[in-house]
Order: sequence, then C-alpha cells, then structure tokens
Amino acid sequence: MTSSQFFNITTVAYFASMVTFVVYIASRNKAVSLVATLLAWGGFAANTIAIGLRWKASLDLGYGHAPLSNLYESVVFFCWSILLIYLIFDLKYKQRAIGAFVLPFAFLGMIWAQLQLNSAIEPLVPALQSNWLTYHVITCFIGYAAFAMACGVSIMYLIKVGKEEQSADDSPAGGILSMFPSTKILDDLNYKAIMVGFPMLTLGIITGAAWANYAWGTYWSWDPKETWSLIVWFIYAAFLHARFTRGWVGRKAAWLSIFGFAATIFCYLGVNLVLSGLHSYGGS
Repeated sequence: MTSSQFFNITTVAYFASMVTFVVYIASRNKAVSLVATLLAWGGFAANTIAIGLRWKASLDLGYGHAPLSNLYESVVFFCWSILLIYLIFDLKYKQRAIGAFVLPFAFLGMIWAQLQLNSAIEPLVPALQSNWLTYHVITCFIGYAAFAMACGVSIMYLIKVGKEEQSADDSPAGGILSMFPSTKILDDLNYKAIMVGFPMLTLGIITGAAWANYAWGTYWSWDPKETWSLIVWFIYAAFLHARFTRGWVGRKAAWLSIFGFAATIFCYLGVNLVLSGLHSYGGS
C-alpha cells in the first residue's frame, strides 16, 4: 500500500473516532468510548505508517528529506502531532469525552490536506536543505498540537461552566454535560497542555532562528512568520504569567487559550497563504 492510501485510512479513522466520541457522550456507554479510543489509535498508527512510507518514497526518488517540507506534509504531520498529544493525555487522565473536541482538529486537517492540497513529493528548495528543518518543524508542531488540545478542553470548559451558571439551583450540569470532566479538571488540563506546548514553541523559535542564520545569514529578520510566531509566544507567555502571578483560572484562562490557538492557526496557515515573505514556500 502507498502512503496516500494510508493517509486515506487515517482520515476515515479520525472521522470515525470523532463521531464515536460524540456518540459516547450522548449514550454514556463506556464500551463506546473504548471503541472511539481504539479508532483514534488506529488512525494514529495509519498516520505514522503513511509518514514513514512518504519518507521512503522521498528516499527512493533521490531526495531523501523528511516529509515536512511543504504545506501538505506539514498538515498531515500536524494531525499526527495532535493525536500524539491527545493519546498521551488520554493514557494519563482517561477523560474520554475530550476526544469529541480534539479529534475534529485532526480530522479537518486531514480532509483538507487530502482534498485541497498538492501531495506531490518534490525536491527541497535550497533554503530548506538543512537538518534544522526537521528540528524546527517537529518542535513547532508538537507545540501547536498541545495548543489544539488546550483549545479543545477550553471550549468544553466554557460550555460546561455556562450551563452550570444557568442552572437555577447552581447544581452541576446534568444530562450530556455530565459526561464532561469537571470544570476544575478541564481548567487544569488547559494549563498542563499549554505547559507542554509553550516550551516546544520556544524550542521551535530557537531552532528556527538557527535555521534562518544558516539559510539567510541572519537569526531574525522580522519576516511575517517570525513576527507572528513571536506574537503567539507572547500570548502563551501572558497566559502562564497571568496564571502564576494573578491567579488567572477558569473562564479568563479558557478564552485566552482559545484566542492563542486562533493566533497559532493564523501564524501557521494565514501567514503562509495570505502574507508574503521568506516563508512563502510553505504555502506551496
């Protein structure tokens, strides 16, 4: 089988897992949550195999670079990273309802890559011919994936706390929302996901600066991608600073997490597709 076929399997598995997680929340059946988790693991395995096969195909063509060099490859790696972070958190905390709010990010990324983006394997442009490419992309996207996880649990938090505040007797939300983790757990998971993502983003910026010096002779040139990366870094730095010094938790933290992920997506896609600069090749 080819990498394209495994990417198709990945897309189907992520969609099936996402839907099954929603069914789990509606049915409150633990067996359904197990099926959803197994589908997520199956999709992650297929995604891993597909990336490996694509790397082998690059080697066979004589290019030999890691499959991280264009928009298609970065999107499917981003989806892989989201599942990596989600499954690690699931192994530790086993809050299965979260899957219904995190898997959609991976599914939407995969379906967009499969239907809209050019999947051809091409030789690297000169600026990308460096091992710094691999270090930079991996660290950045693991950071982005952790921010996606934080965004998902923040959306859950806002839904649940909003429902609880509407309750006349201030009792915990019942029905479907009873399957959500408590607001305290959701707030804690938001913080922990950002504590994973922030140092990875920091490493991504550092390795990107080293790569820029190698490719262009300067560590920093205020390229739109560099500028937006710094903006995203400041947003999450502000989140951690506000939490440590001012005790920001709950609703404020959730909204800042969602805002931070929106800025992250613009940094990743908006800059590449809308703005021009040294990183414009990422939109190819």
